[in-house]
Parts: sequence; structure tokens; C-alpha cells
Amino acid sequence: MALTDILARLRSAETAAGRAEGSVTLIAVSKVQPPERVEAVLEQGHRVFGENYVQEAAGKWPAWRDRFPGVALHMIGPLQTNKARLAVDLFDAIHTLDRPSLAAKLASLAQARGSLPQLFVQVNTGEEPQKAGVLPADLTAFLRDCRALDLTPIGLMCIPPEGEDSTPHFAMLARMAADHGLSGLSMGMSSDFEAAVAHGATHIRVGSAIFGARSYSAP
Repeated sequence: MALTDILARLRSAETAAGRAEGSVTLIAVSKVQPPERVEAVLEQGHRVFGENYVQEAAGKWPAWRDRFPGVALHMIGPLQTNKARLAVDLFDAIHTLDRPSLAAKLASLAQARGSLPQLFVQVNTGEEPQKAGVLPADLTAFLRDCRALDLTPIGLMCIPPEGEDSTPHFAMLARMAADHGLSGLSMGMSSDFEAAVAHGATHIRVGSAIFGARSYSAP
């Protein structure tokens, strides 16, 4: 499905939810995609992209940013603490703040740099043991600890369990964000972003529906 089709679906979802056109940011997830596919989307004028791997992003985006001004890059994959320094130099937003050690590292980098990318706290709404994210019951304490470090997350992110109805997870995330005074909601992917928009998503993450199926031969 092409970028124009996804944008049309997004505009329709915004209208159906009674939201202003353009109120939801489409993050085109370009991880492990051939360069020609990403460049085709850049040529169409899209400028917001998501990557899962710091090293992969560092290898390709500086050159594209030189050619295509205005790119905003979002880190949407698990962030290793030892890659945090590179990530804060490369990304405009990090959606996967998920543990105290990463919070401490980002706080240290903020002190040294004077700024950080926008931060979203990843919440493991399905409480899946194999998945990253702060457990819902631990979110209040985690946000308190982040703020004690002078970190100011702007929102929450979730990845609902595969094969489950995403809607309850979107509703849960929206409630938690409202309870904590956070305006950002990073939720919804190719198969369920309309439901996410209906529940207040501010950022949706769409990859294969824009670029086509991925090849996972890359690291």
C-alpha cells in the first residue's frame, strides 16, 4: 500500500474521531528497508521516519538528511544503554525509555548536552515477560524517578500483544497518559492505526504498508 493510501486512511480516521486534520504524526518505519524504497518516500515529501537499530540509522540517515532537509527521526526499537550517546545525537525522539538504567544514562547525557530528544516511556500493557516496557503498575514510580532526574517525558508508547485486540491496550495507554498529564501517545501500526487514532494517538508507526515487506537479513 502506498504512502498516499496510508495518508488518506489517516485523514479519514482523524475525521471519524472528530480530530483536526494533521493532528496525528505518521512515522514511516524504514528499518531494514532497501534504500530505494526509503528514497521513494522521501521524494514524495514525507519527512518523519522511524528506526529500530541505532547503528543502521547512523549508517544511512546523515546522508539522506543532507539531501532531504527537514527529516525528523524517531527511535522506536529497544535502546541499549551503551548506544544512548549515539542515539541522542541522531534522533529527534526516543519512544523506548523503559528502565531506570536508561533513564540515568539519558539524564547524564542531558546534563552534558543541555538537551535531549523528545522522550516517550514504553509501557508493557500486555505484561508480556519477553517484551520491553514498564509494567502498568510501575509507571507512576518510574515517571516520578524520571522527573527526579530532570527528564521530562512527553508521552507513552505501547506495542499491544500480537494476535490480540489492540483496542483495550490503546484505551489503557490513553488513560495512563491522561492520569499523568502526558499529551503524547505513540500507538498503532499498519493493521490497527485507525483504532489508535480513535483512542487519541498522536503518533502512529507504519512500515510494511508503506514500504512493502521487509527483509530481515540486516542486523
